[in-house]
This record gives sequence, C-alpha cells and structure tokens, in this order.
Amino acid sequence: MPMTPPDYAWHFTPGSAFAYEDGMTGTLVPVVVGDVSLPTGRVVACDPFVCLGQGEVEPFSVVVEPGRYRAEAAIATLVRPGVPQGPRPHTRVAAARLVIRDTPTASWEMAVDEGQDPAVLGEDEFYGYGVDAGTGCFYDAAADGSFPGTEDEEGAVWAAMEAVGDGPDVFLAEGEDGHTLAAFTSGWGDGCYPTWIGRDTEGRVTCFVTDFLVVPTALVPAA
Repeated sequence: MPMTPPDYAWHFTPGSAFAYEDGMTGTLVPVVVGDVSLPTGRVVACDPFVCLGQGEVEPFSVVVEPGRYRAEAAIATLVRPGVPQGPRPHTRVAAARLVIRDTPTASWEMAVDEGQDPAVLGEDEFYGYGVDAGTGCFYDAAADGSFPGTEDEEGAVWAAMEAVGDGPDVFLAEGEDGHTLAAFTSGWGDGCYPTWIGRDTEGRVTCFVTDFLVVPTALVPAA
C-alpha cells in the first residue's frame, strides 16, 4: 500500500521531540513564513529555482476557495550528544504547510495532480515533487509567470532568499500583480518529497503539508 501519513499536527506542535538511532535528537517548533495569495485556489508545490516560470508543474487536483492563506514551516533543531553547539543551531525544515482553515485535521490524503492515482502505488511509495536546488515552495498556479528572472539567479525569489539572516531558511517572495510565494529549504536537501492534504470531520480542506522526511515516520503518531 502507499505511504501512510502520520498526523502532521504533531510536527507543528512546539516542543515535539524525536531521536535518531545514532543518538541525535531533534525538537520541533513552527514558524510563520507569511501569507500566500491563491487567486484561483489551485495550489502548486515545487522547487522554485528549477520549475518556477517553466509552465511544467501541474497544480494539485484539489482546489480550495480563493484567498490568502498562512504558510508555516516546522523547524527541527538537531543536537548530537557530545558535540558542542555552534553559534548558530543546526536546524532543518522538517515540513511546510499551507493552512486553509484553522480546524483540527481528522484525515489525510495524498496530494496529486490530475494524472496521478495513488491506488497504483506500491508499498510505502508516494507521489511527490523533485528538488534539485535544496528548496521547496507553495504558490498559486496563476503566479507561475510572476517571478521573472528566477532561472537567471535574479528577481524577487533570489532577493528574498538572500535577505534571510541567521534565522531558519524560510522566506516569502512578492512577485508581479500581487502574487506571493512561500519558500523553505527542503530538509536534508535534494530529493523527492510528498505533499498531503488534511481534511476536518466535515471533509473540508484544512491544509497542504509537504513532508521533507527529516522526522523518522516511525516516531510520529499515525493518523
């Protein structure tokens, strides 16, 4: 059967802790990235430095009400026993979410585009997006052409990334025509990462969550 998602509310609960088999520990804390404008309600998740503006990434098949929605990142601070902490803690973005409504999530489903069917996946397989520049993001499908220069290491996305200080590597970029994009470093770096859609008890979409696979799934409460 396909990958079984945990309850990602755990990732965004301050103080949630986990440990790796080698003894390294992690503690999670959520941070707000900013509001993402969804004028069409069609959500795209991808590596912006590779895919943005290329017209190649399909939005997820589940469409939400147009509006502005809060993007957050779950930041894991990692500590290895016996290794002194440097001036800047070792942090990784464990997950990122786009909050559609602030109601508890009762169930999770894999976020897919129109051509993907989770029923054909094998054990622990998932659909996800590829990362080749260490970064993921959320934006509206209508914003794909609103950040010119990204592929040439110019423009709003690069400027927003370069403005990040000593805090977590998350940022909000403002493009043309009022479009916004929330971006974040992708866990341990390049790879393929799944996105999940949460729904409340009434079946309404609560959030989109991209899991950057920093937290071992066996240590997270299952949904």
